[in-house]
Amino acid sequence: MSAPTALATDEADARLPRRVRHEAKRRRVTVTAVEKLTANMVRVTFGGDELEGFTSLGFDDHVKLFIPNAGAGPDGKPAGDRRDYTPRRFDPKTRSLAIDFALHEAGPATRWAQSVQVGQNVEIGGPRGSFIIPTAYDWHLMIGDETALPAIARRLEELPAGTRTIVLAEVASPAEELAFQTDANLSITWVHRNGAAPGSTDILERALEQLPLPPGDFYAWVACESLVAKALRAQLIAEAGANPKWMRAAGYWRRGAVSIHDTFND
Repeated sequence: MSAPTALATDEADARLPRRVRHEAKRRRVTVTAVEKLTANMVRVTFGGDELEGFTSLGFDDHVKLFIPNAGAGPDGKPAGDRRDYTPRRFDPKTRSLAIDFALHEAGPATRWAQSVQVGQNVEIGGPRGSFIIPTAYDWHLMIGDETALPAIARRLEELPAGTRTIVLAEVASPAEELAFQTDANLSITWVHRNGAAPGSTDILERALEQLPLPPGDFYAWVACESLVAKALRAQLIAEAGANPKWMRAAGYWRRGAVSIHDTFND
């Protein structure tokens, strides 16, 4: 891999991600469509007047879905679970928000997504902020499992035409591979667990070792099981010369835990 190019201060600063805060707001929305993308990926589209002013500027933003269940909490309000999901696509004109659900565990969110029907109401909160990653790099690297695919798909749709991008994605089997829509110059490598439990293998690390990476400055984005994401981050820094300031690694979930979102940085 070639040595990073020396950059002027203003150019270097322009490549650093920035955070934008949004007004915290809880919204009541209605399910308007349910589409099964694969056996283990469901797209649920929401609508409603309360989506007026909804803002999501970063491809890996998160909204909190309040999943209803039977019974009531100590305050007398309906009890429920909370899970974070990526806003896959939002149309402000029609106030339509799509969220893709990876059905990789038998938890309340999976049960809800498997049984949800058009006309049901639910509440969402956020995003509380956006992490905006510039595109002015020689190329981009994105690594993740099923939980990362909505963010990866959104990023690929939003990247400028011709942007050189490499994606390394883990799914259960070839049947779970998605067809991405993009004008980017995309190279994608799929790896399959073939019966192994999610987050239980090192197939992403092994695939990264064999992945041809081009020279030049790049931004690396990683999202998957927490310990795997942490290992991939260390691997990218040690073996691929990744700049820690030009990297975002997140644990979107953790084996044996619920409602976890870890971020690894210096």
